[in-house]
Amino acid sequence: MEDFEKISIEQISKKELLLILKSLEFTFEKTGIDEFVQLKSSILEELCFLTESSSEDFMKFLEK
Repeated sequence: MEDFEKISIEQISKKELLLILKSLEFTFEKTGIDEFVQLKSSILEELCFLTESSSEDFMKFLEK
């Protein structure tokens, strides 16, 4: 297996990305494990930076 540090999200659809973010939030709510909500926040923060949008606007975009 090839070693890698980062992956690209180019092949992930809007629906799949929304599912990932919602799943992380749901898992945090059910388990209370902070790493899930921190990962969601980190992913969302990076995507908002790349798209020059707020987290609210980006989530609305994904939900369309």
